[in-house]
Amino acid sequence: MDAELTKRQASVFGYIRETIEERGYGPTVREIAEEFGMSSPNGAMGHIRALTKKGFIKRTANRSRSIELTEMAHDQYDGLPLLGVVAAGTMHEAIEQSDRIVLDDMFAGKSNYVLEVSGDSMIDAQIADGDFIVVQRKRTAHKGDIVVARTSDGEATVKYWFPEKNRIRLQPANKNMKPIYSKDARVIGLVIGVVRNMR
Repeated sequence: MDAELTKRQASVFGYIRETIEERGYGPTVREIAEEFGMSSPNGAMGHIRALTKKGFIKRTANRSRSIELTEMAHDQYDGLPLLGVVAAGTMHEAIEQSDRIVLDDMFAGKSNYVLEVSGDSMIDAQIADGDFIVVQRKRTAHKGDIVVARTSDGEATVKYWFPEKNRIRLQPANKNMKPIYSKDARVIGLVIGVVRNMR
């Protein structure tokens, strides 16, 4: 089904799906517009109409939170959402995608998602380039946890989390790489699993 959507439509659909999975009901038109920085709800309505026409969502008239996924969308999107690629070397922003990864029930959970690792800064923690990490949405972490963190410039990276006085140390698991120091890094997820294709 993704081939039927433009990149922007796929992003809007991903946001709608995640909102429904997280809180049990869909976003309003205004929430969609705000999420994507649209100047007015009209832009969001255009995407909603396109997604409805293509069979991804359905709406009930005269209800503000009436957006629902269709059966076709449910059938297509079993499993965990693959949200993008996260750096394990040089940091770069995670890029939103709308693919899905079907994993064992041990990783099931409405707050969990999957990221593909790019780079080898976590190789000594058995997280290699090309691996998939299962991430639980979290805003806090304990010292020494492996997290997905975001810095003030919007870049995301997977590292060990070490709060220090007046700064955060994002520690790689690679003796050849130096830690990243940030005054305002924040946790966006806790790594709870690693999946590797050995073929």
